[in-house]
Amino acid sequence: MALFDLRLQDVHSKLNNKELSVSDLVGASYARIGETEPAIKAFITLDEENARRQAAELDKQLKEGGERGLLFGLPAGVKDNIVTEGLLTTCASQFLGNYDPIYDATAVRKLKAAQSVTIGKLNMDEFAMGGSNENSSYYPTRNPWNTDYVPGGSSGGSAASVAAGQVYFSLGSDTGGSIRQPAAYCGIVGLKPTYGLVSRFGLVAFASSLDQIGPLTKNVEDSAYVLQAIAGYDERDSTSANVEIPDYVSALTGDVKGLRIGVPKEYLGEGIDPRVKEAVLKALAVYESLGASWEEISLPHTEYAIATYYLLASSEASSNLARFDGVRYGVRADNPSGLIDLYRKSRSQGFGPEVKRRIMLGTYALSSGYYDAYYLKAQKVRTLIKQDFDQAFGKYDLIIGPTAPTPAFRIGEQVGDPLTMYLNDICTIPVSLAGVPAISVPCGSADGLPIGLQIIGKAFDEPTVLRAAHAFEQHTEHHKRRPQL
Repeated sequence: MALFDLRLQDVHSKLNNKELSVSDLVGASYARIGETEPAIKAFITLDEENARRQAAELDKQLKEGGERGLLFGLPAGVKDNIVTEGLLTTCASQFLGNYDPIYDATAVRKLKAAQSVTIGKLNMDEFAMGGSNENSSYYPTRNPWNTDYVPGGSSGGSAASVAAGQVYFSLGSDTGGSIRQPAAYCGIVGLKPTYGLVSRFGLVAFASSLDQIGPLTKNVEDSAYVLQAIAGYDERDSTSANVEIPDYVSALTGDVKGLRIGVPKEYLGEGIDPRVKEAVLKALAVYESLGASWEEISLPHTEYAIATYYLLASSEASSNLARFDGVRYGVRADNPSGLIDLYRKSRSQGFGPEVKRRIMLGTYALSSGYYDAYYLKAQKVRTLIKQDFDQAFGKYDLIIGPTAPTPAFRIGEQVGDPLTMYLNDICTIPVSLAGVPAISVPCGSADGLPIGLQIIGKAFDEPTVLRAAHAFEQHTEHHKRRPQL
């Protein structure tokens, strides 16, 4: 664990000074996985043989001398809905239990170019649909802070693996909060970039207008380094934004003097745990002491965000998951009586309850006679939610609030109540609907479980988001706490 507690810069220096080898790092990763994985269950597939082979090759490069990139040799995990050539990508679904991709997602290809080492594929809610990791068709991942509790979702494995010190960083995907919420529950840093900043090519689609790949790390500086590696235009992704990529690391100045912060009253009102509210207010006091100012604001359409999100995301899921039919790839049902029966049996056997629930909801919303009443109206409300953010950012540099309304909950506590589970995303979903960037950083704890602070910025203003998160981190100790497994 000690190696993985080091700052990225420190690991980089030790590698270049020959005090450490890549094989040491990879060996430490698999040793830690061996110690903790029976309790955590963060991984679905490990790639130990290839990882150790790659480590040996990188060690040869180290002996040859020369400066290496900052992600060189670092053990990383990849969420199991991001495709990896020659390494199973199951989306934690029985439907894709045998899916062996023939190409890498752009984000994975960029990590390979940066010469990080993929340790394995991380557990998740099936097809990224869920907020607790209990919807994995394999097994639930557990929170390293208390294994009776959920790690959050859908990127629960990605968050738990970093918190447990199994990998140095991981990639997750965020549709309605699936990077930020598990980061908050597991006491680490999770960044959802602006929609279009990181290529979605090779990300198995859930809701195409919302999905975004981002990093989960132990601190903000490391998040900036990983984002630097994976951001950028990709002609293979029609939603990729062709914008200039700034130096995110140079933005970490620690200076937030004069920064104007808006705090939505809707994010600290009914349903927010008083301990979470107290932690957020203490964090705002830290910003005040650093020369920033904050005011209460209103994002009036927040109350409609949950309904809007689940109509739109489920509609897009219904369309995207139509390709899983037992014909082209994935698991096929045995002995169907005909084509329609093949579809019915393959999808009935392959999809879990939450995926079926969302497909049914989305198909209904898109059906004749209901499209205008539900889907079209939800799109109009999404525009109003985005306008709320646009108006707020006309006056404020950042919006700050809690990442989740409560700390992590017990495994099994909400699995039978989908509506309560959906409400856990009330603070993250509006941000996703608006397409703007947000980061979750640890800001406190309750009953030994971490609490996350969400810092939201203008579109493509990741530098300000990272600067504010880093400044908070430099003046608090929350990010230094580690679970005692």
